[in-house]
Amino acid sequence: MKPSKKCIDLICHFEGFFSKSYRCPANVWTIGWGTIRYKNGKKVQPGETITKAEAEIELMDEVEKIAKKITANVNQSQFDALVSFTYNCGFGNLSSSTLYRKVRQNPNDPTIRNEFMKWNKARVNGVLTPLKGLTRRRIAEADLYFS
Repeated sequence: MKPSKKCIDLICHFEGFFSKSYRCPANVWTIGWGTIRYKNGKKVQPGETITKAEAEIELMDEVEKIAKKITANVNQSQFDALVSFTYNCGFGNLSSSTLYRKVRQNPNDPTIRNEFMKWNKARVNGVLTPLKGLTRRRIAEADLYFS
């Protein structure tokens, strides 16, 4: 399965485009459409710049890598929501989560919505803190998942 335009649009909406590297709320150097590590493996560093075209290449490369790792038997909307979630949280977090376990057991389990909502926090100044942007993103991903 391949991510749809809805998936890419959702990621871009929540990540936003930044041509200059910046520290995200979790204090990670980020650039473009939420890139933290370039496709060559190099981490984003302070003072870097990127064009929109370059950022789109990085985004699509990462999305394609994620798509290959998601092995659950889901429909397109469910797949797109999982790709967006994983783009933001990482495959390690998805693969070890109750969210993914429930998806793989029964992709239509209504409690999956609650599992998305557990992932609305980031470590800010050493403290795990709910972030409004992450809460909005998890709601949007859960809504897409169940659409």
